[in-house]
Amino acid sequence: MGEPASGRPDGEALTYGGYLALDRLLDCQEPRTRAHDELLFVIIHQVYELWFKQILHEADLLQRRLEDGDSAGALGTARRIAKILKTVVGQLDVLETMTPRQFASFRDALGTSSGFQSAQFRQIEAVLGRRTFPASDLRDDEGLKAAVARRSLMDSLMRYLSAHGYPVPDAALRRDPSAPWRSDPGVQEALLKVYADDGGPAAEVCEALVDIDEGVQEWRYRHVKMVERTIGAKLGTGGSAGADYLRSTLFVPAFPDLWEVRSRIDETVTTEPSAATERSAATETPAATEASADTGRSADTGTSADTGRSAANGTSAGSEGSGDDAE
Repeated sequence: MGEPASGRPDGEALTYGGYLALDRLLDCQEPRTRAHDELLFVIIHQVYELWFKQILHEADLLQRRLEDGDSAGALGTARRIAKILKTVVGQLDVLETMTPRQFASFRDALGTSSGFQSAQFRQIEAVLGRRTFPASDLRDDEGLKAAVARRSLMDSLMRYLSAHGYPVPDAALRRDPSAPWRSDPGVQEALLKVYADDGGPAAEVCEALVDIDEGVQEWRYRHVKMVERTIGAKLGTGGSAGADYLRSTLFVPAFPDLWEVRSRIDETVTTEPSAATERSAATETPAATEASADTGRSADTGTSADTGRSAANGTSAGSEGSGDDAE
């Protein structure tokens, strides 16, 4: 028997609230104080976690598409992740409407809880290539332990490029995925060939991964500034160094080779003359040719006349000069 037209096994009509499990979803907000602004704080962070779940879902598909050599599919998925990251960053605009005093009205109720304890964000970092985590995180989080043992997005990109004929070093393809990724000159040589075809599918895929990397770095920066404006230089609720710790994570790219190769892109660029230069050259050529012809005629005429006169006097032009010097 097929599924009932209602979409529910019992035949009851499926509603919007039932499909989204809104009763359970809207019961998940449990502020610890009566402070008005705590609900906003809870909702913002719960939405973060929902987006993190979606990023992990999309990243899994992205890696499969990369390793299958699917350019169009990988590009679409990478761009979706980058858009989600833009949305995550944008949510900070809402959170920053909370003043330091408003946050202080319920901060003590947070106890030792901290955003640094987000298991999903740690897994996102692992997918992007981070491999150094506190031993306690790896011991207590099976999902994270599995993530650091699998290939990272950069490893999947290497397989994609190799499948499309780019000269990825064997060492980059056979490396231990549980080890941190290190910048590789050989990989950058392959990337130079990728970027030599600026509009090719491989270059677009690489740029989409740069968008993801930039999106994560942008989120880290905005997070730092939000913490600074909210609690200043205080320690974080989880005992971290607060803004100082967050600042130490800035400007650390997930895909260093994709950034470093940019300083060498000009090696693959051939400068072509502009259309105006070509038109100018085409206009000047006839005049230059005519001038050259006139010079040739003048030289021929002058030489013949001078030679004739010199012969009549019994002296060459060169001999006259030598005689003047001797005098």
